[in-house]
Amino acid sequence: MSTTHVDPPGGHSRPAVPFSATEALARCVAVEPAKFAADHWGRSPLLSRAAELPNPDGFTDLLSPAGADELLSRRGLRTPFLRVAKDGQLVPAARFTGGGGAGAEIGDQVLDEKVLALYADGATLVLQGLHRTWPALVDFARDLGTALAQPLQVNAYLTPAGSQGFATHYDTHDVFVLQVDGRKHWRIHPPVLVDPLERQPWGGRADEVSATADGRPALDVVLEPGDALYLPRGWLHSAQAQESSSLHLTVGIRALTRYAVVEELLALAAEDARLRASLPFGLDLADPDAIEPELTETVEALRDWLLRADPAAVADRLRARVWPASRPAPIRPLAQAEALARLTPDSEVAVRGGLRWQLTPGAGGRVTLRVPDRTLTLPGTCEAALRALLTGEVTRVGDLPGLDDDADRLTLTRRLLKEAVLTPARPGRS
Repeated sequence: MSTTHVDPPGGHSRPAVPFSATEALARCVAVEPAKFAADHWGRSPLLSRAAELPNPDGFTDLLSPAGADELLSRRGLRTPFLRVAKDGQLVPAARFTGGGGAGAEIGDQVLDEKVLALYADGATLVLQGLHRTWPALVDFARDLGTALAQPLQVNAYLTPAGSQGFATHYDTHDVFVLQVDGRKHWRIHPPVLVDPLERQPWGGRADEVSATADGRPALDVVLEPGDALYLPRGWLHSAQAQESSSLHLTVGIRALTRYAVVEELLALAAEDARLRASLPFGLDLADPDAIEPELTETVEALRDWLLRADPAAVADRLRARVWPASRPAPIRPLAQAEALARLTPDSEVAVRGGLRWQLTPGAGGRVTLRVPDRTLTLPGTCEAALRALLTGEVTRVGDLPGLDDDADRLTLTRRLLKEAVLTPARPGRS
């Protein structure tokens, strides 16, 4: 189970790393997590061969070619959950989408016969957002995201024999490449821009990328089924399927950067009256000499404000930016409603897997529970019970501490089940 818990007494949250999260990372890297963090994370590629990784069956449990076929044919997939690339260019969606027949006339549904024609002609298929649509990858992405403490996404690339979906490029996010089926030849070159931001895509440096790609690669390797490759953002790469078709998963990690902190600081700087002041009337904005005194005054005002910046305010803005980017474990609405109706002191519940939360004292003797999309305010008498529930352990409702009777315990538990903070738990499960 994946949770975030609180450091008493300050109430600040940090991610707990359960065993399932540790296992998820171990499937991607053949070194200890501390060594990966020190030597590779954000710094250099890491190739991990199947023989060095723990799962003898590779990654077919996450998505197999048969599973990809099911997505393309029986799941009513719509754009943008599928992209198609041919000769380094994206194929217009109109060439592989249309209405789904009676009762499903929506015009952007993937049509399997059109996908077949494109794939047979050498196009690469990109199944996007699988961390939201394919159950095994929903769970894997949640566990890996907990281990990395970063929001992430999962795409799959299906490439026909001998084909290459995209020309040499770089991504603005770190990636794990997990080779599921077939073999793929990867050529990796050093960055032309170290640690690019999302607003700095490779297309703006196409000439530099092309020139660097003509040089000797830093890594030239064929990935076999079960192999994994880590690439930091900015590293150039291209990949070509070999003698048979290839299926690989790409886990994209949306890196949190110091620039994100700068962006939130600047947003908060709007509170400073000096920084809101108008520029002088008639100022020639094209004259550097005229701008210079205003620039000096602005920099001084910004420096003075930054020295007074409140870390708590910055943390609140970063929380609001990051928490919604990672979905907690799915709930079953019908089963959840049934659990609400049948709740008794003997019922067992647990915090929703992967839920990010923060518990802090509130005004008037109350306590505040923040979750990604809302804030709950509860009586202070509930604090001990809340802390017991939020540990991630399965808890019997009648055993909740700090409340006077079972009626209060049931009232609190019903509220948290209805808010999808808790889920029903089977005896002995955590």
